[in-house]
Amino acid sequence: MSEQDNEVRHHPAVIAHRQSRAQDVQLRIADAITKFAGSMPFVYLHAVAFALWMLFVEASPWPTLTLVVSLEAIFLSAFVMIGQNRQAAFQQIKADHDFVLQDLELKTNTELTREIHSMTTELHRRLIEDGTQP
Repeated sequence: MSEQDNEVRHHPAVIAHRQSRAQDVQLRIADAITKFAGSMPFVYLHAVAFALWMLFVEASPWPTLTLVVSLEAIFLSAFVMIGQNRQAAFQQIKADHDFVLQDLELKTNTELTREIHSMTTELHRRLIEDGTQP
């Protein structure tokens, strides 16, 4: 088995989408933040940071902590929406690509069916003519 056989093959729309995202610095940053924010290390880091803050940094941490958590929620929700928009755009690109391929396949299959029908009709006609002649 060659090295190429071990590689995962991706849909052409996936490849194009990844290439276009890799070219935009802002999108790469948004992807990195979204990837980290959706991970367990993000949860652990926040649990430890908030616990330390509540225990050691401020005697009455609630007003400042509420502000920080609210601002973080605003920014994280923006990154979630960016991710959803990205996913929706990708799904549309993939759906369009799949539609074009399926349409081409349908046209090809229709043409093949017509050709088979024509050949079958011709063959049937020749068999009948050969059977009726002495």
